[in-house]
Amino acid sequence: MNLSLKWLNDYIKPGVSAKQFCYDMTMTGSKVEGYEEEGSEISNVVVGKILDVKPHTNSDHLVICQVDVGKDAPVQIVTGAPNIREENIGDLVPAALDNSTLPGGKKIKKGKLRGELSEGMLCSIGELGLTLHDFPYAIEDGIFILKQEEGCPELRPGMDIKEAIGLDDVSVEFEITPNRPDCLSVLGLAREAHATFDKPLTIKEPSFKGNGEDINSYIKVFDENPKLCMRYTAGVVKNVKVGMSPRWMRERLRASGVRPINNFVDITNYVMLEYGQPMHAFDIKYISGNEIHIRNARDGETITTLDGTERKLSENMLVIADKDKPAAVAGVMGGEYSGIMDDTTTVVFESACFDGASVRKTAKALGMRTDASARFEKGLDPQNTLTALKRAFELVELLGCGEVVGTVADCDHSDKTQKSVEFDPEWINNFLGTDIPEADMVKYLEKLDLKIKDGRVYAPSVRIDIGCKADVAEEVARIYGYNNIPHTKLRGVAEAVLTPRQLFVRSINRAMVALGAYEISTFSFVSPKSMDRICIPADSKLRNAVTISNPLGEDTSVMRTSILPSMCEILSKNYRNKNLEVCLFENGSEYIPTEPDKLPDEPMRLAIGMYGGNRDFYDLKGMIEQLFDILRIKGVEFAACGEDCPFDEKDSFHPGRRAVVYSADGKPLGIFGELSKAVQDNYGIGVRTYAAKLLIPEMMKAADPDVRYTPLPKYPAAERDLAIVCDDTIPVAMLEKAIRSAAGNILESVKLFDVYKGEQIEKGKKSVAYSIIMRSHEGTLTDEQTDSAMKKILKKLSEMGAQIRS
Repeated sequence: MNLSLKWLNDYIKPGVSAKQFCYDMTMTGSKVEGYEEEGSEISNVVVGKILDVKPHTNSDHLVICQVDVGKDAPVQIVTGAPNIREENIGDLVPAALDNSTLPGGKKIKKGKLRGELSEGMLCSIGELGLTLHDFPYAIEDGIFILKQEEGCPELRPGMDIKEAIGLDDVSVEFEITPNRPDCLSVLGLAREAHATFDKPLTIKEPSFKGNGEDINSYIKVFDENPKLCMRYTAGVVKNVKVGMSPRWMRERLRASGVRPINNFVDITNYVMLEYGQPMHAFDIKYISGNEIHIRNARDGETITTLDGTERKLSENMLVIADKDKPAAVAGVMGGEYSGIMDDTTTVVFESACFDGASVRKTAKALGMRTDASARFEKGLDPQNTLTALKRAFELVELLGCGEVVGTVADCDHSDKTQKSVEFDPEWINNFLGTDIPEADMVKYLEKLDLKIKDGRVYAPSVRIDIGCKADVAEEVARIYGYNNIPHTKLRGVAEAVLTPRQLFVRSINRAMVALGAYEISTFSFVSPKSMDRICIPADSKLRNAVTISNPLGEDTSVMRTSILPSMCEILSKNYRNKNLEVCLFENGSEYIPTEPDKLPDEPMRLAIGMYGGNRDFYDLKGMIEQLFDILRIKGVEFAACGEDCPFDEKDSFHPGRRAVVYSADGKPLGIFGELSKAVQDNYGIGVRTYAAKLLIPEMMKAADPDVRYTPLPKYPAAERDLAIVCDDTIPVAMLEKAIRSAAGNILESVKLFDVYKGEQIEKGKKSVAYSIIMRSHEGTLTDEQTDSAMKKILKKLSEMGAQIRS
């Protein structure tokens, strides 16, 4: 809802700046999204009076104008506009002077045009950010010739153009919650401003004179579905004069985000914005039989709406029909022949209250959502329909655009019982955690037009949101001030702490960021084809996915059983966007079906993906090793991923550059490696790409929950380098494991520093070199202890066919 502050000032004058107005209204529950000052981009543009127009000596289409801009001497402006000639002498025009700015950041400076000095520019309506709807008398391709309009400030040379054309309003955008449809109006927000600023509120009951005629001689109304149409009021205006609305009305509509059309359309829009009551105007000559029937559509009926689209109606849709056919979709949009034409002479005004749920269902089924339907679907006040109709007739008489027939048709089936709620100050204070005196509560509620009588709060009919004691407490709290309510802890609830799993996941996130990866978050629903893209076998259990019953589309129709496709999608997107180096991670769930009609298992997974920057398989392996070290997961082992791999994603990786990581007790913790060429091609990634999938619950079980302090060593270490020759097929990890098991508890670390294959080594063999550090915490190691450990290591290695290199 966009609110014109000029319009608001008709009812209440807050007396504060626009910024303070927005802040205070937000603090009392009417949330402001922002505000815009009209003409804020325009500066140093004034009203100019053309004193003289002469042809340019060096141009056939340019003219030289002498313009009075309210200064001691006129300024010279050169223009090529076709509508500025000698006959325009004496006209008033917008003149952008030297160092002026126009909408869009356009700057105007003096200069020479074909040798003649031009000290500014004469402006068109478009250059001021306006359209012909704002000033219908202007021309689109030419200078804006200003006219003195009735009720507007007198135009004079040198006058700021924003004041001259009414481009000096402030439009405030409110976010109105669905339970407050009364605030979708100027009057509703005026009531809120009255409660906020405690300034006088002036709202007059609209009235019109009308003639002595009876509406029944023009039209008859039949409400055939009182359940869906609680109230329908209609009136007639004859001797219609369709034309331009006055400027004050056009200005307010523009500031509210509504385009001016003509006086009758503008009146209906004006009343909708002012009272929050949608209205519609029919040309009576298109109402067959001069009868209006509010009924359900008949099977097979169609209607061509105002937007020119033919729409098929169903029997549960409410329509406004004449004797033969539907003329409008109730609460949504009128038919193509229900609008106001230039030759219209008699108009029927409609102001009704329809069932909100019915309007929403109809609008959704027809694929339409209008300003009217947006208001109706929230629920409107039936008692407002007649008041809004009176206001429309008041405006018709004020604008002199027609003769109002003296009576109205009013089919009223609404419930007029005034809603009330128990008033319990003690309960309200307990509920809010406050100590507000009862007298203050009464004062706050009466500001909002909520009356207190006999221990009950009586709400006006426009406040459809007041239904229980908590609603009354909310009204008290927002006027008292949310920021004045003291801080209190929730009673009877334990203080929230992070679960062990949450703490573990946070440790993962911190570690991955420290290792240089960026976190991503992807959707859990994917395409069934994602399994094909990562080359999952046809018989894999991963293809058995949970299907979404109401998917957004084919590409988001199943819940993912592997997090790997989600990571590949983001890697692919980054590659397409020419990001040369990427390292990403995600904590997300997979959804594994269990029994029919039961919720799936949702195990958490850590996905890692990277490419570029000369990264290879061992960079990813090193990252995983460092992650496990930070998480205190000890004794992990890495093994090549063969046909017996426990992960169905094994075919997603290069067969010679993939591995599985196991915990100390042999449980698989994850799979990682270089993505296969087929997967890279499927995702359009043109460089070697590496990915990992790690099992977070299994990692958490394998992690040591206790942090142990290790003191700095008191005694020196003994270091030995060992080079052995073994079969090329023996993994170096197996050799390292043998060294660790043989050395005993004096072993501190084992580091591989060389692997060699070449002419000096027998074919089918390799040379592997380790740096072995041993240390005792009980004393300095002797040569005998160190030699004994080395002998045990060599013996263990020899059992594997490894010999010391000579």
